[in-house]
Amino acid sequence: MNLNIIYEDDYVIICHKRAGISVETAKIGELDMVSQLRNYKNETSKDSYIGVIHRLDQPVEGLLVFAKTPKVAAALSKQISQNEMKKLYLAILCGIPKVKEEIRIDYLLKNGKTNISSVVSKNTPNAKKSELKYTILKTMDKTSLAEIELYTGRHHQIRVQMANAKLPLWGDVKYNKEFLNQRGIKLALCAYKLSFFHPILKKKMTFQIEPYNEEFRGFMKE
Repeated sequence: MNLNIIYEDDYVIICHKRAGISVETAKIGELDMVSQLRNYKNETSKDSYIGVIHRLDQPVEGLLVFAKTPKVAAALSKQISQNEMKKLYLAILCGIPKVKEEIRIDYLLKNGKTNISSVVSKNTPNAKKSELKYTILKTMDKTSLAEIELYTGRHHQIRVQMANAKLPLWGDVKYNKEFLNQRGIKLALCAYKLSFFHPILKKKMTFQIEPYNEEFRGFMKE
């Protein structure tokens, strides 16, 4: 099993998802987080309920919170909808921006057939407003380590918006021309910090991890 449980109580489970594993999949026999968690919960309880609160794309690693009861799932989902759950990402950007901190607002349109999103004009039918903030933490060899906070949750949002800002992500085989025909390099994107209000314990909880992805190692060294 690849759960890597960071924290667990009677109400929530916090996991560090590895890159390459889906949160949930309809494909028979494919490893995913939800099926593993249900099996894990079945070992100690007759109840296999696992509530999915938020997701990470398959190539993205990072922190996820799952609910162990429907009541907790509803409360945490409400925090998501009201933008009260804080999710911070680390990303390696190709390039060094002149502006070290910026809020970016774009309008994204998802193509369901190609599973690719693109930046479009505000008046495009079905376009969704997408907002994030990036802060440059370090620079090295024409690349930047950025902390990114999402204010909206759109399909491939960080990857699309940063590519549109001419700061595409290292290892992104969909939105970075440098890596379009390359394989074996992992996407340098990690949901490394998560904060939310525990609906039962009534306290703020914050979790932070260091990426598994070796692409980050140069930046992590002091």
